[in-house]
Amino acid sequence: MMYQVNENGYYGEFGGAYVPEILHQCVEELRVNYLNVLESESFRKEYESLLRDYVGRPSPLYLAKRLSEKYGARIYLKREDLNHTGAHKINNTIGQILLARRMGKTRIIAETGAGQHGVATATVCALMNMECIVYMGKTDIERQYPNVERMKMLGATVIPVTSGNMTLKDATNEAIRDWCCHPQDTYYIIGSVVGPHPYPDMVARLQSVISEEIKKQLLEKEGRNYPDYLIACVGGGSNAAGTVYHYLDDERVRIVLGEAGGEGIYSGKSAATIQLGRKGIIHGSRTIVMQNEDGQIEEPYSVSAGLDYPGIGPLHANLYATKRAEVIAVNDDEAIDAAFELTRTEGIIPALESAHALGVLSKMRFKPEDVVVLTLSGRGDKDMQAYALYKPIYPLIDN
Repeated sequence: MMYQVNENGYYGEFGGAYVPEILHQCVEELRVNYLNVLESESFRKEYESLLRDYVGRPSPLYLAKRLSEKYGARIYLKREDLNHTGAHKINNTIGQILLARRMGKTRIIAETGAGQHGVATATVCALMNMECIVYMGKTDIERQYPNVERMKMLGATVIPVTSGNMTLKDATNEAIRDWCCHPQDTYYIIGSVVGPHPYPDMVARLQSVISEEIKKQLLEKEGRNYPDYLIACVGGGSNAAGTVYHYLDDERVRIVLGEAGGEGIYSGKSAATIQLGRKGIIHGSRTIVMQNEDGQIEEPYSVSAGLDYPGIGPLHANLYATKRAEVIAVNDDEAIDAAFELTRTEGIIPALESAHALGVLSKMRFKPEDVVVLTLSGRGDKDMQAYALYKPIYPLIDN
């Protein structure tokens, strides 16, 4: 089975590039250039040096002892929360801005939900002295205020989006509109494995540093370079793509992805795309989309701004369709429970997105000898407001 993208930009029946005529040239220019640049020695050298000295990679692979005891397996956390800017997003933005510079682009645009991609984009723009415009839904601006302030401090212009339910989907729509108006000098740094080809493949390749490191780190810690289970949260799915990239063809490894169930799959307030969606086109790619009978995009909902998206990357749509990955919906309250559990057992406050990966653990049955790697995609500083709302429910527990 072939799980990687083919030469036409498809993962099985998902992917492709469905873009307005005005953007055809931009996307084509990117498609023609991206592999030559990403595989060139000068790019690799600069990229790897920045990952090491600026981002702080490799990120640790930490054996969570108390969590392991509770769930009866050897559970390792891949600590992407320890990267500079607090999430996996920086792996991708550094790679894309180096590409943009090599393509002679001078103006950078981005979309963001949880704000982590916006912060990572603003960070690399400051580093490379480039203009930065970030589109963010008004709803997300309110619930991710600390990240908005960080972006502004880094010199980015944050543009509030007031269409739709004012979240990630709507921010992406506006970023694409901007790109249509400025195709010559503008480079669009997409934050996830979504969008027209070559974005899903390019972002997955830049994030694959995660699984590359997992292989080396497991060999050192367990004497073998593969786990029995890989677990990650999935909205668009870039941290998940990076986690599974080097294991896609290794059938010994079970891939389990946690998507946002919101207030319940059938509550009308959910972002469980795999459970609720069907084939369609969103933001330039054919994938699985939450939509009504007329094909209109349904408004998603999740307590987590980063998973509040009505689609999923074509790579993941294909992994699900071919039964290579299992996708489990984790509701808001289950994610919050899992976040507090990690905080109280390991002293690590996770991002709400990562809490959805942690929420998968209670739905699994492991054997004591199982080696589980769970990617902690980001840290929880940005979500303290949301956690604080639930605080009265969680008296100090002694376990």
